Amino acid sequence: MFWGFDLASVLCFGIALVSSLLLFAFAVARKGRQRLIALLVVIAYLFALILLLSNYSVVRDHVRWLLVSSGYKARVLAQPVNEQLKHVEWDSWGFPGAGDTTVYLVFDPTDALAGASAARPPVKARGLPCEVVRVRRLDRQWYAVLFYTDTYWGLDACR
Repeated sequence: MFWGFDLASVLCFGIALVSSLLLFAFAVARKGRQRLIALLVVIAYLFALILLLSNYSVVRDHVRWLLVSSGYKARVLAQPVNEQLKHVEWDSWGFPGAGDTTVYLVFDPTDALAGASAARPPVKARGLPCEVVRVRRLDRQWYAVLFYTDTYWGLDACR
């Protein structure tokens, strides 16, 4: 199953909805104690929101992995065995004139990319066709590999 909407849009809608509800609860609270509790809830919510947004890509990758990984795993594992790591496009974004950025879901049966997941960019690891921005471990033997803008797996050694 591949979802046609962006999880970020759902997250933003949820944030707006919860914010509205919390502000309404704060406005309706009449007594000092109720107002204090509503204020503390708003502060806790904003703190959690700041933590989520400051770690957006980590949260997004792992939530996406939990929700939609089965279809991607099937596509990757169905690929024939060759000298390259099995991979499929996991995420991408871009804008005309600015270029396209691509993240690949990579299956590494030897788990050799585990060491690369802690490396700072540029990351060069055995099995990857070129230097990449980031290798993020999603699960045992499964990685999200972020390529540089306008760099793709398999096109003239990542030009």
